[in-house]
Amino acid sequence: MACENQTSLAEFVLLGIPYPKKLHAPVFLFFLLIYLLTITGNTLVLLAVTSKRQLQKPMYWFLCNLAVLDISMSSVIVPKMISGFVEGGQIISLRGCVVQLFSYHFLGCSEFFLYTVMAYDRFLAICRPLHYSTIMRPRVCLCLSLGAWLGGCLHSIIETTVTFWLPYGLNNEIGYIFCDIPAMLKLSCADTTFNETFTFIDIGLVAVTCILLILMTYAYVISAILKIRSVDGRRRAFSTCAAHLIVVVICYVPLAFNYLRPGAQDLLSEVIGVFYTTLTPFFNPLIYTLRNQEMKDAIFSLKDRKL
Repeated sequence: MACENQTSLAEFVLLGIPYPKKLHAPVFLFFLLIYLLTITGNTLVLLAVTSKRQLQKPMYWFLCNLAVLDISMSSVIVPKMISGFVEGGQIISLRGCVVQLFSYHFLGCSEFFLYTVMAYDRFLAICRPLHYSTIMRPRVCLCLSLGAWLGGCLHSIIETTVTFWLPYGLNNEIGYIFCDIPAMLKLSCADTTFNETFTFIDIGLVAVTCILLILMTYAYVISAILKIRSVDGRRRAFSTCAAHLIVVVICYVPLAFNYLRPGAQDLLSEVIGVFYTTLTPFFNPLIYTLRNQEMKDAIFSLKDRKL
């Protein structure tokens, strides 16, 4: 496509998902409530882990990292989105759009890597219990979590650079809830074949590699759990692993649907985008807390602390 009448765009308009205009207030209040509950739930996880000595374990250290990622993901996307529900469209600057796209892919990819690290942690705890404490030392946990964050950062730098290297024409209306790659490619006045292929390969490689590692890890974990003689021991091990697997499915399935279809950007993609950026960070602390007695006890005990 030729870039006729190309201009230097200073701002974009986020149109969001279509919905009846009479539902402005209910939709705004619904997503505002979800956002506040997301921040509250993940903050409670952080407070519970940091306040209880018995939760000073690698598994909960990684869970704290996940809580920080969920808080950040919601805060990058949701406030701008819900303000658009009231105003019927939200203006975002070019710089803000770059920051939003970078942050989204940075946090999302970091979660991919963190889920893989958490699977490795469960593998060591269940399959190598005698060596667990010597392998998963605090310094190793720190390095693994930093590796997840740095890997996400590198991935996002590449994707953001490739996306905003394209020229953009007069159209500045983004038919999506935030500045994401497929939505931005639709606005470019240049041929986006390379970008679509690159995004498919890059995100697909990260997703497939992580999910294969997780599945291989849990094949060993499940085999080891089945060998546990104690019924209570098997139940606790399955409960911990099930929570992680549920979160992985909730994370990977929507993203695979949105990004592993080159050029796809439709209403269903927008709904999935809302689910991943808004509801997944809300569900994560609930899933891990409701299936973990230690976490539930720690959270309930917070009300007894003297401020």
